[in-house]
Formats: sequence, C-alpha cells, structure tokens
Amino acid sequence: MTFRDLNLSTQLLNALDDLGFDIPTPIQEQAFSVVMSGKDVVGIAQTGTGKTYAYMLPILRMLKYSVQQNPRVLVLVPTRELVVQVVDEIEKLSTYINVRVTGVYGGTNINTQKQAVTQGLDIVVATPGRLYDLAVSRALQLKSIQKLVIDEVDVMMDLGFRHQLMNIFDILPRQRQNIMFSATMTEEVESIITEIFINPEKVSIAKSGTPLENIRQGGYHVPNFYTKVNLLEHLLENEDEFRKVLLFVGYKRMADRLFERFERTFPDQCAVIHSNKTQNYRLRSIEHFESGEQRILIATDVMARGLDIDDISHVINVDTPEYPENYMHRIGRTGRAQKEGISLVLTTEKEQDALEAIENLMEMKVTQFDIPDGVEISEELTPEEQPKIKEIYNPNKRSEDEVGPAFHEKSAKNSKVNLGGKYKREITKKYKKPKTKGDKTYNLKNKKRKKR
Repeated sequence: MTFRDLNLSTQLLNALDDLGFDIPTPIQEQAFSVVMSGKDVVGIAQTGTGKTYAYMLPILRMLKYSVQQNPRVLVLVPTRELVVQVVDEIEKLSTYINVRVTGVYGGTNINTQKQAVTQGLDIVVATPGRLYDLAVSRALQLKSIQKLVIDEVDVMMDLGFRHQLMNIFDILPRQRQNIMFSATMTEEVESIITEIFINPEKVSIAKSGTPLENIRQGGYHVPNFYTKVNLLEHLLENEDEFRKVLLFVGYKRMADRLFERFERTFPDQCAVIHSNKTQNYRLRSIEHFESGEQRILIATDVMARGLDIDDISHVINVDTPEYPENYMHRIGRTGRAQKEGISLVLTTEKEQDALEAIENLMEMKVTQFDIPDGVEISEELTPEEQPKIKEIYNPNKRSEDEVGPAFHEKSAKNSKVNLGGKYKREITKKYKKPKTKGDKTYNLKNKKRKKR
C-alpha cells in the first residue's frame, strides 16, 4: 500500500511527495481509517514508527478551512522538545493547505505565547502545564476543541502530569474525539483510558519488546561507573565508526558527570540534554548533534523520548534501564529508515537483573563482548555506588520514636494560667473601669441608681 491508496487530499499527497514519503508505516496504515471514523482511538506502537503522521494525516484530511479564533485540535505532548518537533512536522504536512498552528510550553515568556494564541489558531501543540496556565488566564479558549490527541502518554505519567491532564479534561468540551498514542501500556495509562475514553478502538503494532530487525545489539559487563567511562572513551576514539552516538543515562547527575569528563577527552564534540538545562541550551544541543557539528549527545530517558534524529550510528546505554520498555525506546533511536544501527548496553553486577528482564521481554539474549585490552578497570566509585555504612549498635543513640526533654522549664510569665471571665470581673471591681462596651453601660446604670 502507498499513501495514494489512502483517502488523502491532493495537497497532503504533494506535501508527502516533497518529503519523499511513498509508503506508510504499519501504524500509519492501520490508524488512518480508525481516526477518520471519529471514534476514540488508542494506538500502541514502538518509538520511531511514525506515530505523529499516523494521527496528523487523518486529522488534517478532515480539518476544514476556518477563520474562527479558537483552536479545534489540541495535541498534548510531555516535553518542550516534542512540542517544537510536532509543530515542525505539522508545518511540513500543511505546506499546501491553510492551517494555523503554534506550540506553547513552559520555560519561556507566557505573555509572548498569549499574544500568539490570540491571533487565531486551528491546531495548538502544548505541554500540559503551560496549556492549563493559558486556559485559566482565559488567553486560550478551549470550548471549540473537536479532537484531543495525547502523544507519549506513558512519559506524561512518568513525569507526574496526571493531575494536570485531569484538570484539562474537565475544561474541554464533552463532545470530542480522543486520540491517544503510546509506546507502552501501563496501569496508569489504562486508568486514563477507562476514565476518559468511550469504547476506544485499539490499534497495536507488534509487542513492545520486539527488537527492531535492523539493529545489532551487544553489551559489556562492567564493574562500576568510572570503568564504563574508560570503556566509552576507548570506543569513542574511533570517530569513523562512532560517527553519531546517542548516550543514554538514567539520572541528571550521571549525565553531568559524564559530560564533564568528555569535555576534557573529546573537546567540542559532546552535548548534553536533561530537564535542568534551559530550553535554549537543549534546543541548541539537539541542533548541533543533528547537524553533525557535535557527534556525541548525552541524554536522559525523558528528554530523548520521541526525538526524531536521522543517521544515529550507535545508541549506548550507559546504565541498564530498570524498565525493559525503556530499553526498547532507547535503541529505537537508531536503525531508522531501513538503515542499520548498533546498540550497546553497559551492565554492572547490580544491573544484571534488569538485563535479564530485557532479554526475557525480547525473548533473545544480548551478545556480550569482552572489555578491550587497554581499558583501565577503575576502583573509584561514585557516591551512589559507595556502600552505605550501617551503625550496628549505639546505646547512646535515641530511637526515632523517642521524644527528648525540653531544653528548659517555662518561665514564670509563660506559666500563668488563663483566668478567663473571672479575671475580667476582678479587674472591674478593683479599678472601677469598664473593659468592654457592655461594662460601660452597666456602670452608668448603677451610678444613676445610687443617685436616686
């Protein structure tokens, strides 16, 4: 099947021709008619299978020209980078049609985005937090939304966006089409589907653990983090083979630690992205990596989810991900467009169980290589790897539940007892001065009686 076999307009076909796309991916082919039907849709497909075009092609096909102010299509994505990427893809598809689209996300001036949305929109692509801020401030009206797309919903759950999503759902029109795309199906994702969707039709392409055929996988058993760094430096010295390398790490501290080391080893060849970096820094890092100006990009899982970067030669898992599905997302960054890719995973003894879980999900073993000669086995440990010293017994240490005595007794002033109403009456008798308006009236009446 080609795109011409689908019910696409001439304008969309011309845009696809300009992009050089002839044959739809399985998720694009199977989701097209379902989304066109207007039913609620849940799409499950691996990263890198073209999910963005799977929902945008039918939506653009049905979207009629309009000059109304408020948007009719809302696309929610978890990160700023994905907002920029999805907006770019929509603009490519809408080259020959009149569609107004903009992206809104946090980390930038909200007043600038308020001005942009008041110009009139057809499609808005947003992160949940900034979208809710704009909606609450009444700068963005959501009463005309006909289609809601939630992309990478599993990442949104990981980032804790559930509460914000539920708030957004409450202010959207009840009559709308819900479209959800995810790479994995988790309990939280299922709960969202149960609460929000109405008899959704599921489109699932392969199982989440199926390895892509054009990715060669391998790994190394390594004792600790700094030995991993030594091994990486040894491998990355070969610039011809490791020409465009994406390094995945589990934590921001690990990413910064690795970047500082590579800045000395490979000056001006390395970039890093994680959630503590500014928006401009992250976009610039991705641009430099995509253009080939820098051949090494260090990224955390959330930041790199959904990034569509061509010609990545290697994906290296510096840590072995705890969740097997995350491993599939990572290696899906390479081996795209029928090109061969290489994936490596570095595993310590503590991460061995995680590697076995990955192999069980894929139903295949990851080939293990010997550490090359010349790679130094480091004995240095990171703070996370260092063993925690446990105190066996300390008779002078107070238990957590035990409450210690006060530092001093209360002063005489603070020890006074509140005498309440009786105290007030005694003061009135002693000084003959009313303390309240009622006392004043009472005293006046008593004086008049005495005069009589």
